[in-house]
Amino acid sequence: MSLCNLLRVPPIFIMDELFKTSFGFPDLADIVFPENNDFVNSTLSQIEISESAQYYKAIFLSFIKIIVSCLIFCSSSCLFVLPARYLYLVYFHVVSVGIVLLSYWANIQTLKVIYGKYENFETDALNKDVTWDLDGFIHLFSELQIAHFLYLLIRNLILQCCLSLVFDFLQVFTTNQPINKVFSFSFTIPTLVAFLPGTWRHGFLNTITVLSTLLPLFIMLKTLWLNLFTITNLIRNGYSRTRETINNYGISALVEVEWIRLQIPSVLRIFWAIRVLEQILYLLTDMEIQNETLFGAVKYLLIKGCDTFTAVLGMTSFVSYFCHYIGAFFQWVLLTDDVDDKSIGTISAVLFYILALQTGLTGLDPEKRFIRLYRNVCLLCAALLHYIHNVVNPLLMSLSASHNPSLNRHLRALLVCGFLIVFPITMLTYLWSHHSVSTWLLAVSSFNIEIIIKVLVSLAVYSLFLIDAYRTTFWEKLDDYVYYIKSFGNTVEFCFGIFLFLNGVYIMAFVSGGAVRASMMCIHAYFNIWCDARDGWRVFIKRRTAVKKIESLPEATSVQLSELDDVCAICYQNMESAKITKCNHYFHGVCLRKWLYVQDRCPLCHDILYKAETSNVQTQDTNHFQDLQNVIDADNS
Repeated sequence: MSLCNLLRVPPIFIMDELFKTSFGFPDLADIVFPENNDFVNSTLSQIEISESAQYYKAIFLSFIKIIVSCLIFCSSSCLFVLPARYLYLVYFHVVSVGIVLLSYWANIQTLKVIYGKYENFETDALNKDVTWDLDGFIHLFSELQIAHFLYLLIRNLILQCCLSLVFDFLQVFTTNQPINKVFSFSFTIPTLVAFLPGTWRHGFLNTITVLSTLLPLFIMLKTLWLNLFTITNLIRNGYSRTRETINNYGISALVEVEWIRLQIPSVLRIFWAIRVLEQILYLLTDMEIQNETLFGAVKYLLIKGCDTFTAVLGMTSFVSYFCHYIGAFFQWVLLTDDVDDKSIGTISAVLFYILALQTGLTGLDPEKRFIRLYRNVCLLCAALLHYIHNVVNPLLMSLSASHNPSLNRHLRALLVCGFLIVFPITMLTYLWSHHSVSTWLLAVSSFNIEIIIKVLVSLAVYSLFLIDAYRTTFWEKLDDYVYYIKSFGNTVEFCFGIFLFLNGVYIMAFVSGGAVRASMMCIHAYFNIWCDARDGWRVFIKRRTAVKKIESLPEATSVQLSELDDVCAICYQNMESAKITKCNHYFHGVCLRKWLYVQDRCPLCHDILYKAETSNVQTQDTNHFQDLQNVIDADNS
């Protein structure tokens, strides 16, 4: 399978070169909109240029270049997505064409040498007196350099025989039937004819060489014609399978299946590694940049490694690869196997590529591109910290709530939390000491401060649960404390979301706009602002409604509790205080409030706990929620 991945790399290089030339559109723009015309003579110059034949010829050639570039791009894309079997066949045909061209080149080069020696033979050697004895033959043999001629012809004959055997093997592999020996013999025809006397005329041997080259090409055209129906069936079957997959499972399933089949991340990593290796070889051979420092060399490689869209994809695959192992390392530290549905490798790849598109990374000057790449990596590091917190936070809650006695697991989780506090602080200190205030610095700082606050909130909740685990009595205020702490964290996160949105609006209006940035701002506004506000308000309404319901219930006295001498039916803990329902059942007020988050019926007899006032409270809560929606809609407008 690695060989198949390697064979998919050349089409990406072809597409990469097309992206470097921008498909020829800049050439057309320079012709249609010349930049060096003076304002006064611009109209006259345009008329003179447009009336010239060269102007129209240049436009026509530019259009032809664009069309050819698009056709090559489509062909490369089709070659990239071919199944492995057909991909091998295509490369076998390409190698066959290369063998035919190599055979033609070898014959031409050999005949050129022979022509030069033969001309010297006609003008020099025959004009001399030759004695027809043994010494004369030896002198003539050495004078005419016949051994050299024979060496050239025999060497070319051996090469042509080898090429013929390889060509024969490839044709048998692709067509499953041997070719006629006459066609294999055509590779050696020019060399064998050169042995015959009277055939060393320049035009005659050239004609023989061309004809012997056309014979194998004719075989390949015949094979291609016979495989035309196979290609048609392949396209038709591929289209039908694609349509069936989309209709049954959707476009996302199709993309996932093709992503796995083509092994796109591995192919992109191979492509980017070869591309970087090419740049390293250029660094070693170019005298102007050969004396660069290590930092200068790395900087040059990074700049050249993201100058096209395909190069950015290759760099993205490496970023995804490294981030995946960073996430795996922290999961190993935390001794957890709980992996999210979306891996950190996938999330980081999507984020890195969106940042590259949003900031126009490929279109920037080299120095600005390096600075933008550095800033994008800083944002990616902040995103990695949030992912690590999403891994360690559930572990902290489970360790504290399950009364896990494993000190090793607690220390590992706390060590990761310490890293999530120290690293952002170190990063903020470095950035604010080396960079001036900018929108990018504010965004990175908000991400880092947000992760610090989220870790502190997680540690506070973890500490409360640990304290509750070692208490011997029921802690009724625990739920309120946890709610207040989490509400503080969610409020801070919501405020940072609004700040980042306003920061993006400023960038959109005064720094740099774009469709990608606008789309990402809309997504951020919906998911990180609107959805968070809606969900937070719903939780608040549920909690307030439950509190009002619980407050309307009578409080049990100590005499009633001593007569009952029972535990709470919800948490199975002793009751030092309790609420009495209308059906005369006793529960902890906190436990009953949590129960009311789910339903309004008694946990024991399933009678309705709250009848008359429930509809009024719910109506008021709905009105409050609608008021909040109106305020947010007005703010957005």
